[in-house]
Amino acid sequence: MSGGVLALFLLSTFAGGVVTGVAGFAMGLVVSGVWLHILTPAQTAALIVGYGLVTQTYSIWTLRHGLQLRTALPFIIGGVAGVPIGTALLAYTNPDDLRIGVGVLLIVYSVYSLARPHVKGLHAGLAVDTGVGFFNGVLGGLTGLSGPIITMWCQLRGFPKDLQRGIYQPVILSAFALTAISLGVAGAITVDLLKIYALGLLPLAAGLWLGLRLYGHLDERTFRKIILALLLLSGIALIAPIR
Repeated sequence: MSGGVLALFLLSTFAGGVVTGVAGFAMGLVVSGVWLHILTPAQTAALIVGYGLVTQTYSIWTLRHGLQLRTALPFIIGGVAGVPIGTALLAYTNPDDLRIGVGVLLIVYSVYSLARPHVKGLHAGLAVDTGVGFFNGVLGGLTGLSGPIITMWCQLRGFPKDLQRGIYQPVILSAFALTAISLGVAGAITVDLLKIYALGLLPLAAGLWLGLRLYGHLDERTFRKIILALLLLSGIALIAPIR
């Protein structure tokens, strides 16, 4: 990398760390717009997964007081089943229809929710939670976005912010772990990629630390608005390739 390209990479990686620290997801939304101009799509996807393993693990540990694996387990089980199915569907279907459908859903939901006051959360059982986890996994396998669906569901359930992150971050982490294994088997992890990965670890850690500090000062209302804004961006990102 030249000096200017390296600076751009490091700055965008720092920004991705900040967003992950504040919201617990959406690093890919922040960095991909920059990385896809200076790296290959395969390198971008692999780095998002590799850094995601670091950010999610550290965030989960830092916010472990809100972690409830028993509540998150149905979503994780559903996601474990959904991710490989979504990946397999890539060879047989065009994922564009699913992308645009989910993108529209996220945009409508986030715009509507931003325009209305907070309402009482929905109630759901084990089967519904597992189904949501499965669909979230399928979307992750097809598009690489493993956060929007589960995050939207936690918002609909009306969970407090710490509980939301205590649920959707382990789900995202499990999806990243599955994807990392798939990338390793496919031979996508190279020496050059590991060198680039090492360069970004320090700014990533600094951004994550800052984001978690900012998260500690957010009230429930502000956190809800940030999550909805990121869900809106997720929907736009899903639709943008179609356009």
